[in-house]
Order: sequence, then structure tokens, then C-alpha cells
Amino acid sequence: MKMFALARLSRVLLIATFGFTLAEQAAQPRRDVFFVGGRYNKVTIMTGQIYVERLTPPNVTQANPLVFIAGAGQTGTNFLETPDGRPGWASFFLDKGYIVYLSDQASRGRSRWQPSVGSMIASGTEKVEEIFTALSKHNLWPQSKLHTQWPGTGLVGDPTFDAFYASQVQYMPDSNIYEDENTAAYSALLDKIGAAHVFTHSQAGSYGWRIGDARPSLVKSIIALEPAGPPFDGRAPFTGNKTWGITYEKVEYEPPIGNDSSLLDTVRVPAPDADHNDCILQRDPARKLKNLMDIPVLVVTSEASYHAPYDYCTVAFLKQAGVQVEFADLPKEGIHGNGHFLFMEKNNIEIAERILKWIESV
Repeated sequence: MKMFALARLSRVLLIATFGFTLAEQAAQPRRDVFFVGGRYNKVTIMTGQIYVERLTPPNVTQANPLVFIAGAGQTGTNFLETPDGRPGWASFFLDKGYIVYLSDQASRGRSRWQPSVGSMIASGTEKVEEIFTALSKHNLWPQSKLHTQWPGTGLVGDPTFDAFYASQVQYMPDSNIYEDENTAAYSALLDKIGAAHVFTHSQAGSYGWRIGDARPSLVKSIIALEPAGPPFDGRAPFTGNKTWGITYEKVEYEPPIGNDSSLLDTVRVPAPDADHNDCILQRDPARKLKNLMDIPVLVVTSEASYHAPYDYCTVAFLKQAGVQVEFADLPKEGIHGNGHFLFMEKNNIEIAERILKWIESV
């Protein structure tokens, strides 16, 4: 009797304190946290590990989970909620029955950074306004004037901008180090959790290709949200030549080229119009990305982003290399006004619905 009374009291206190019953508590997603990957450096410190959150819905209905990898200066919080307080993509896909893995890149956010690995930089408010949140006010590329979906003004002092900028973290400018660290760490994550659909954003785009190359049997699909590009070239606002085509470090080609990326024979293809960049592609016959050929890929590009002038080059390169790629060029599908952070903008759920249909089709 005494035990029953204690149990009843606990239930009353739970409702009074948190506002939900035990049944309601059971209906909430479960959150687990762990670290994976990394290696000991001279035994005294560990580098290269990543922080991971596993969010499990009350009713798991999908066989393969989703892994989200955020871009430069970002963390896994990108996908939890929008800066103006609306549900993010994590909530959307949890509601659809998917287990969701959010993470911070190696040497980023909650994934420990060691100064010996590389130096750090951070983006100032002006840069963030110009290329992420207030594109139409700066007109730095032809499509930027079409930006309408960012909530608020996109300028310093606006509550949504301030919330977004507060979430920005430092990052290493050395793409080669980051690509190697994260390829190893996310490969270890897939070894731990099994096959998954991998979402990459921006800088993390090249990691997706490397992870698919390293673990082709564990990558069910790659959803590349404006992946680092274009092939080979560095284009403003982020420069740096990808000597292996769509990556900074080695991926496997067929016929093989060993460790010598200079064996990729390239040609510059003129832009189709004034709103797009020219492309560097392989000269025919093109070598194939042999470990990516059986992985379905969706490349998603916004109307107003700085990726709008050149993501078509990345798609062309992938097709040339034998990859099963679909191009979700959002304005051509009637989804207008988005910038680079499409998953935070006013129509973020509309875009998530588009991606969900594709995942269900593969």
C-alpha cells in the first residue's frame, strides 16, 4: 500500500512539475548521447572523435536511420529547431518514424578540438548577412535578389538573425584536415549503427562522397544539401580547389589513378547563360566513381543561394562519373526564395516533404 502511494505521488509530482503524464512522457522521442571515432595522439590526448545525439521516436517505422552532418561553422543544433522557434527537420523526420542522428563535426562544437590539429577561424556578422541571411540586400551573385524565405530581416539586431548568429562556432579553414577527420569519424559511426541515409550540408558535402567511397554498403543514400563545389574549382565565397573532383582527398576511380589526381583529364565547359558559372568536368571518356555508383544521390539547391550558379556542375560531374543522381533544383519544382540554409527558412517543411518522397522512392 505504501509503495502504491509513493508511485501515485511520483506521478502527481511528474505532472505538476513537467506538465505531462507518464503516458505522455512515453510518447516523447528518446535522446541518447555518445562519442564515436577518434584516435589517441601520443596516448595523452584524443583527436578526431565526434559528438552524436540519437533521437528515437516512440514508434520507429523506418528500417534505416538518418545521419545529419552540418556545414562550416555549424553544429548538429542546425536541425533541431529554426532560429525563430519553429520545428526543425529532426522533428519532421522523427514524426515520420525515423531514428535521427545529429552530430558535431570533428574538432567542432561539442567534438573536442586540439590546437595541434589546426588553427580556427570564425565568420563575422557581415559575412553571415551577405551569404546566408540577407542576400537580396547585397546582390553578390545573380540569383541573390530572389531571396525571400529567411524569417525576419536577416540583419544584426533582428531577433532571428541574432539567434542564428549566436549558434555559429569556429572552424578550421583547412578542408583537407577536416575531410580526413570526418571521413574517419562518420565511417566509424556507420560501423556502429549500420546502414543509414546520410544528409550533408555545404562543407560536409565532400565528406559525404568520401564516406560513401569508404563505406558503400552502409550508405543507403546521400542527400547533398548544396554540397561543397563546384568540381575542381574554388568559387567565392568559399575557395579551395578540390583536386579529386568533388573531394579534396583521394576517392576511388575506375579506371584507377592510384594516388595521382593529376591523371583526371579535365575540360572547361562554358556556362549556359549569364546567371551560371562555367564548369570543369572530366574529358570523355570519363572515369567512374566506382564506390559511389550504387548509392542513390539527391542534390538539393535553392533558388537564391550562392550555390545556384554552380551546383548544376556538381550534378553533371556525378552523372559523368556514373552516379545515380537526381537534381532537386528547387525553383524548377516551384519552391522559390530560399538561400543556403533552406532547412531553417520559412518553407523548411515543404522542402523536407520533397526530400522525404525521394527517400521513400529509393
